[in-house]
Amino acid sequence: MSLSIIEIRDLNFSYNRQPVLLDVNLDIKAGDFMAMIGPNGGGKTTLLKLMLGLLSADRGRIRVLGKPPNDVSHRIGYVPQDVHINKDFPVSVLDVVLMGKLKPGRGWSGHSRKDRIATLQALGKVEMTDFHNRRIGELSGGQIQRVFVARALVTEPELLFLDEPTASIDTKGQREFYTLLKELNQTITIIVVSHDLMVVSGYVKSVACVNQRLHYHGQAELTGEMIEFMYHCTAEEACPVELIAHGLPHRVLHTHRDD
Repeated sequence: MSLSIIEIRDLNFSYNRQPVLLDVNLDIKAGDFMAMIGPNGGGKTTLLKLMLGLLSADRGRIRVLGKPPNDVSHRIGYVPQDVHINKDFPVSVLDVVLMGKLKPGRGWSGHSRKDRIATLQALGKVEMTDFHNRRIGELSGGQIQRVFVARALVTEPELLFLDEPTASIDTKGQREFYTLLKELNQTITIIVVSHDLMVVSGYVKSVACVNQRLHYHGQAELTGEMIEFMYHCTAEEACPVELIAHGLPHRVLHTHRDD
């Protein structure tokens, strides 16, 4: 039986006294590949930042690898949402990944041969070794995301968090990217925030629906009950999830209106 790598108990969080998360409880097992889904403003990214220690809860407890998140940040890899880069800036793929090795008080000259070997190994995990001398601005959206995953992996973390990692990637690139994550999941626990039900369909192992409160489902498929929880619509009503789900295998949704 897998041990819980993340434990959340009775978590509450507000922005400017406006509740964002209410009474959240969650256990994530080692080796899981979990998608956090839900409507915009439902609290997905906020919950991710709380697990990373970037925000502090109003009430409740979070333990990551048995400790407060800030105590284990070096054991967590993070790919944030909307990583903006200046494509004209002359920085190489190798240099971008080496940024994951930067420490306070140590500049670029502080990188060792061991750091560079680790960087090439991380690029190998995302199948980007051949691009290590390429300028980052010359890459496609999907390739850039792979580089940022390599940057997150260069410290050999035990957890990998990704926030909407395929928002700017085309459909083919999305499939390839999630196939990569599925392969990485053989050795690392992954949590991905996404609005894309394709992820739920074919790649992840579990789903957390977040809309102020959280509903955990230990399988990679949605039920009518979960859709109602997320979007406050019933099986008899037209639901916004249907618009997203068109073109996907219907096993993603157990109960939904089909017009």
